[in-house]
Amino acid sequence: RETAVGAQARHVARQIVEEHLDICLAAGINHEGINAEVAKGQWEFQIFGKGSKRAADEIWIARYLLTRLCEKYCVDIEWHCKPLGDTDWNGSGMHCNFSTKHMRDVGGKDYFEALMAQFDKNLESHIAVYGPDNHLRLTGKHETAPWNRFSYGVADRGASIRVPHSFVNNGYRGYLEDRRPNSQGCPYQIASRILQTISEVPLAGSASAAA
Repeated sequence: RETAVGAQARHVARQIVEEHLDICLAAGINHEGINAEVAKGQWEFQIFGKGSKRAADEIWIARYLLTRLCEKYCVDIEWHCKPLGDTDWNGSGMHCNFSTKHMRDVGGKDYFEALMAQFDKNLESHIAVYGPDNHLRLTGKHETAPWNRFSYGVADRGASIRVPHSFVNNGYRGYLEDRRPNSQGCPYQIASRILQTISEVPLAGSASAAA
């Protein structure tokens, strides 16, 4: 496998991901960073966007730019969520960090627990749009939760939703990470499903919001 730093990282993949970063920034895409991942030849890039549509737009364009860039290197991208099949290697995810103004400004433990209960209730609806063949990746192994069981935990890479320490330390306010979407997922469908579930939970902190 390639490594993130050092002599072994001087591989065509490193050249590609760094050039892709520069191209994205030049195109106005909010590219946040890159890192080598667990499986052989597996790399990750992060995109941040304010608003679900903008985030999805930027992910879609970033994918297109990466595909076009790889033509120059005669390299194909394998988007499948379990490219190495039934092996002892991690699959490929598209983890989704999300928040709303209410989650950042108000939050609270009661609201958080109600939100997690709603995610649990809508488990099948989420899995349906989180990318094809996700049952091959979400096995409960390799830093994943089983596809058919919802869970959450603080700093838990094996949970459906990983809760940052900062979220709890800040009074259950901030962002959460849904680790179930995969590398083939449609960002528009993923963002839409997450926002739909959030909208089903009554807002905490004010009588007018609850009404």
